[in-house]
Amino acid sequence: MGYQVQRELVRLKKEQGQAILAYKMGITSQAKMKQMNVDEPIYGYVFDRMEVPDEGEVRLEEFIHPKVEAEIAFILAEDLEGPDVTMEEVLAKTEWIVPALEIIDSRFADFVFKLPDVIADNTSAAGVVFGNRRFRPDAFELDSIGVTLCTNGEQRAEGVGAAVLGNPAISVAMLANMRYSHGMGKLAKGSMILSGAMTEAVMLKKGDHVTASYAKMGEVSFQVR
Repeated sequence: MGYQVQRELVRLKKEQGQAILAYKMGITSQAKMKQMNVDEPIYGYVFDRMEVPDEGEVRLEEFIHPKVEAEIAFILAEDLEGPDVTMEEVLAKTEWIVPALEIIDSRFADFVFKLPDVIADNTSAAGVVFGNRRFRPDAFELDSIGVTLCTNGEQRAEGVGAAVLGNPAISVAMLANMRYSHGMGKLAKGSMILSGAMTEAVMLKKGDHVTASYAKMGEVSFQVR
């Protein structure tokens, strides 16, 4: 039922002139899956109006109670289609990886929800900031990429790629396979995918300057007005 509501939401947004910018994965840590009593992540969509430029700004009043988390985004060089996509296939068919910050927000108080609720709420998607530099995936061991998330120069969270299902590429493979099982078709060449949070989500407040510093991948940042 959650995905049926989500698909209707996507249809309505498209009618309003919004376009899908990227796919996103949620509940990609083992701890979160155990908490939600599920054995696979969930997926949703990022729309073009959600994008914020690197070093740009967002207005707090446009959200309910936003949080931010650090991720790695994938850009596909070839189509990716289930049912049996592997991590190795994802890496072979990925053209670029990009550091990113995802802003999540929820209609549910304190982010307390049941699984169908958060799926219907488009997995809390609210905003995204992509880094200005792209990197070849074979230049890194994706499971060991580290990131530090700071607000106003103070470290608030840190993580590594392995926090995302052991490797962010596994998350992308699961997305392709889940879409196949749901009859949603392939991930087309050029698709962008947010693979899931490497860090815990940090609450945002007015005046925050948010910076994610990635090992060998530079920084991504934005300001909260």
